[in-house]
Amino acid sequence: MKIGFIGLGIMGKPMAVNLMKAGHEIVAYDIVEENVSYIVGKGAQSAPSAKSVAEQCRTIITMLPNSPHVKTAVLGKDGVLDGAEAGSILIDMSSIAPLASKEIYAECEKKGVEMIDAPVSGGEPKAVDGTLSIMVGGKKEIFDRVYDILKAMGSSAVYCGEIGAGNTTKLANQVIVALNIAAVSEAFALSTKAGVDPRKVFDAIRGGLAGSTVMDAKVPMILANNYNPGFKIDLHIKDLNNALDTGHKIGVPLLLTSSVMEILQKLHAEGCGQEDHSAIAKFYEKIADVSISEKE
Repeated sequence: MKIGFIGLGIMGKPMAVNLMKAGHEIVAYDIVEENVSYIVGKGAQSAPSAKSVAEQCRTIITMLPNSPHVKTAVLGKDGVLDGAEAGSILIDMSSIAPLASKEIYAECEKKGVEMIDAPVSGGEPKAVDGTLSIMVGGKKEIFDRVYDILKAMGSSAVYCGEIGAGNTTKLANQVIVALNIAAVSEAFALSTKAGVDPRKVFDAIRGGLAGSTVMDAKVPMILANNYNPGFKIDLHIKDLNNALDTGHKIGVPLLLTSSVMEILQKLHAEGCGQEDHSAIAKFYEKIADVSISEKE
């Protein structure tokens, strides 16, 4: 199948590559020429605009940083809706505000274009492996039609409900991940300053009730003092902003999320915004005057 792919960043590139590995033909567009050159080198075709992608493909995937970027790519001049035929399917895999998904969906409906929101979890490592968790909102029949496409990029693709449900589910995911990293960082700052080897703490508790996918993924990075981004702090700030905004609008207080947001904002102000969100540990190291990372 010929699939359009718009947005070739840290996640989009490997996702597009996995679609090609599954036998799909990719027509790609990104505002960063280097990203386009990379994916063309892997076998994709390039297009000069989002409109051109939609003119060539009946199925179009967007994987962009935030709501305004998706609105521009889909609704703006030379955007997807300028080139898409009625009956085309837009799969927005960006993590954006649920309300924004509904607004874009309403404009797609006017042109007879189907849309689902299908944000992902797993960061760059799982994007590379093709084992992302994909959360989907929209019409069930459209989800069923594109299920095999989604499974080329993820180990799971779960239908969550009407349009916006995918991004609502992603917000819940991002709240849990952020709080989990903060809890791990706080606990390891405590145990390390108390004189216990952090590696032994990790080995002792990871198999118990405190164990988690987040702990298994992030503690080795913290111990190695490796904050190369699998998922950047600035992107997590964006997601938590969307979560807090949604919570305010529907009357759900997010007290712990607000606290972690302030930690992330502090790290951003200190120049860590492009580091992995496991760098939350650096905040705790600083305020506790302790180094969690293993000594060389």
